[in-house]
Amino acid sequence: MGYFLTADGGTESLRARVYDLTGTCLGSVAVPYETRFSAGARAEQDPEDWWKAFVQASKGAIAEARVSPSDIEAITLATTSCTVVALDENGKALRPAIIWMDVRANREADAVLATGDPALILNGGGRGPVSAEWMIPKALWIARNEPEIFEKAHTICEYQDFMTLRLTGERAASLNNVTLRWHYQVEHGGWAKSLVESLGLSALLEKWPQRVVPPGGVIANLSAKAAQELGLSPSVKVVQGGADALIGMIGLGVAKPGQLALITGSSHLQFGVTEQAVYAPGIWGTYRDCVYPNRHIVEGGQTSTGSIIAWLGRLMNGTMDLAELNRKAAELEPGCDGLIVQDHFQGNRTPYTDPLSRGAIIGLTLAHEPHHIFRAIMEGIGFGTRAILDAMATAGYRGTEITVGGGAGASDLWLQIHADTAGLPVCVPASRDAPSVGAAVLAAHGAGHFSSIDDGIATMVRPGRRIEPRTREMALYNDIYQRYLALYPALKSVATAGAQA
Repeated sequence: MGYFLTADGGTESLRARVYDLTGTCLGSVAVPYETRFSAGARAEQDPEDWWKAFVQASKGAIAEARVSPSDIEAITLATTSCTVVALDENGKALRPAIIWMDVRANREADAVLATGDPALILNGGGRGPVSAEWMIPKALWIARNEPEIFEKAHTICEYQDFMTLRLTGERAASLNNVTLRWHYQVEHGGWAKSLVESLGLSALLEKWPQRVVPPGGVIANLSAKAAQELGLSPSVKVVQGGADALIGMIGLGVAKPGQLALITGSSHLQFGVTEQAVYAPGIWGTYRDCVYPNRHIVEGGQTSTGSIIAWLGRLMNGTMDLAELNRKAAELEPGCDGLIVQDHFQGNRTPYTDPLSRGAIIGLTLAHEPHHIFRAIMEGIGFGTRAILDAMATAGYRGTEITVGGGAGASDLWLQIHADTAGLPVCVPASRDAPSVGAAVLAAHGAGHFSSIDDGIATMVRPGRRIEPRTREMALYNDIYQRYLALYPALKSVATAGAQA
């Protein structure tokens, strides 16, 4: 029996887990770390905190699993993406890491898009977006605003790559991250050289890790120093992971063309698997070999989803009873007695890519109660997901089923609304710890137990529930959806004026 150590390096903490070959989690320990926020939408972390958290959590998870440290065969990490670090030649951080949610690089993102470089075809068919969250805008911000740091940096990389360096001594990037957020294209020679050069960032090409390893590929064994700190054998393999949400696709078992992962939480992310590239406006991006060899991942996203439910809870001043709201909302007919919610509370990521669009609740009367608004929010989010699926279908990708990971999986009502609004079956695997399960599959594959990631999924990812769309509700939602679609153009000028005021 093989045992595998995984780490899910999130925004607030790192959680280490130990899995066996059946996909069973035997031990799980989380260690928090600090995020420091400052004016200008800045958010930073100390990379040393990640390493300390990993060492502490790993030892705790192994102890809880009651396995011998000598039985751990491989390690794989899933971490936040677009968390950028600048390191000296000894691998020490020259400044705090600029984490994914930091959007100080807005002007730099505009400059990237303005180049019109062919590499930008990945996002909206060349029309964008380019996000301030991504690698090149953040690296450009460092070069413009902290030139001494940029010049001194031996390596500019991500959270994932920093941990790889600490574990192995190797400068290696994940193919997952670089295709997803660095504009790396396997089919066009790799690095976006002309894009970087057009921005005056030629030096960045040498600062990036030159070795690119796909998910499931063995990077190296643990270094002697890392093995000693972790209390593990130097024979342990370090297997490449990637961005938490994308590694979560593996943990959800979403691997076949037509399958789509819906990663839920404060926001929604939609990741579909396709054999062909899909480049078109209204699609966040399309990435070849990002997770699986010879397959593309097509991406959409909603900026605010679960966060709208949290907003409603704040308005209710701590009186929100989710169980009661779910019960009452489930008794309502689709449409919530005339209510429609536009889910753009923090702008729209896709299909409109309009940061100035705003949320709206339409059709309110004095008869409406909190459970009406609660359900209408869920329906609006479901319609937002359907709008993304429709944009993907227009571009050439048509999903056949949705597999949900994250918070929405806890609500039967929300799952059913997603099935009914999309007109597709919704699946929920037995384990909701998708990034960690996905990392375990990659570790087992890299350790030689499975010839492919797909074989690992077949053994280690356990199926759970399947919710079918209901014919009557689908028909009702089809009519309401047309009214939902009419909201965006009708409200656009009013919302834009308000957002700019």
